[in-house]
Amino acid sequence: MHPLLIEGGIVVTLDAERRVLEGASVLIRDGRIADIGTDLHAPEDAERIDASGMLVLPGLIDAHAHAGHALVKTLASDDSQGWFDACKQIYTRGSDADFWGADAALFALERIKAGVTTGVSMLGGGDSISRTDHPGHAAAHCEAISAAGTRAVVAVGCNRPPFPWIYKDWDTGTNREIGFERQLEVSRALADRWNGGADGRLSVALTYPVSHEKQALPDGVTPEQVTDDARQVRALSRELGLRFTQDGHREGSIAYAHREQGILGPDAYLSHCTNLTEADIAALRESGASVVHNPSAIASVRGRCPTPELIDLGVTVAIGSDAPAPDRSGDMFRHMQQAMHYHRRHFRDDQILPPGKALEMVTIDAAKAIGMETEIGSLETGKKADIVLLDLRKPHLVPANMPLHRAIYFANAADIDTTIVDGRILMRGRKVLSLDEDAVLDAADAAIAKALERTGLQHLLETRPGFWGQSRYS
Repeated sequence: MHPLLIEGGIVVTLDAERRVLEGASVLIRDGRIADIGTDLHAPEDAERIDASGMLVLPGLIDAHAHAGHALVKTLASDDSQGWFDACKQIYTRGSDADFWGADAALFALERIKAGVTTGVSMLGGGDSISRTDHPGHAAAHCEAISAAGTRAVVAVGCNRPPFPWIYKDWDTGTNREIGFERQLEVSRALADRWNGGADGRLSVALTYPVSHEKQALPDGVTPEQVTDDARQVRALSRELGLRFTQDGHREGSIAYAHREQGILGPDAYLSHCTNLTEADIAALRESGASVVHNPSAIASVRGRCPTPELIDLGVTVAIGSDAPAPDRSGDMFRHMQQAMHYHRRHFRDDQILPPGKALEMVTIDAAKAIGMETEIGSLETGKKADIVLLDLRKPHLVPANMPLHRAIYFANAADIDTTIVDGRILMRGRKVLSLDEDAVLDAADAAIAKALERTGLQHLLETRPGFWGQSRYS
């Protein structure tokens, strides 16, 4: 790989001093940042990128999302429970390896075009559907990410009881009954195969569904059984040195996970975290676990993550997209802007969550939450060359002053000009180089059409009554 010189841009380092260098350059060698400055001398064989009129940023990080969700956008027409039920059917009985590969490629394409160089994806939807009945589904996901060239964390784990869970095996046309031990076995195998894969761009994390002290459990399932399962997954993550993540924490569940189950720690990151109690917040501080706030998610409509309060207490808080379904996108600028307005409206105070902090939450803070802050999240000599260029020469980003404010308040995914991961250019001038865009889009359309046909859920594509002319759905 030839050296690469990005020259003449406004370099936003996100280093410890938060330096912003105008008219600066970044030199990349062997996939890492070799030098940053205003007077760099590149070797003759260096490839050059003119970054004049652009912000040079660390690659953005999406700290929480779901594999599968890129293909199930808008299904059930804003009926969140109907959509959730559809996900369960599609993920367990309507999907095959091609589905998970097509979904991963589509989301990777969206992320590349949005400047998201690292993304976390749980292999399944909701808080309790892990597609770990067979390693082939995760393999299809990981192979698609490897081909796309992005950096990713795939979170795998076990479902909540009762078992067995029933999955459809489309290779044989038969149903497959899966127990906890099988999912744990597959999770271990996936970690052995894919953690550190794709030249280090792939990581595996482990996950287990969130529990609550007053949780209504199915007949025959005890809190002790749930806690034992959770502890086994957590023990495996510690044995293998993997991060541990959970989706959907809310009122009382963090304290329960920490004090009753003993599964938290500084290597854990927890998503949503809405309507937290004082005991939850104390558990976060005691355990050192990080939080991923998803300001555009349905969970943030139903409850609030106390993000500014947690930041003030020293808790690491990142921002996640929660994936593009049912009604969002992978655009982290959208989620930064949503987060700022969301908490300012709550406090009736426009001084809450400054734009610089919002940017930290999708770069260096997110890198810390997922355990990668020594490698990514800022532009510093020796770190991985995950870099994006944002074109400021757009009507909504002019006049040409206060470029950081302009970018964080007004930019969107379409303003990303160039995306680089590990020193490899994945997109330049808005042209994606690592993927065939049309082929990815066609495969995605075919995959969801087949899944809907298999599950008989085509009716979820119909528009619900109340879409037009009313203040709320019927």
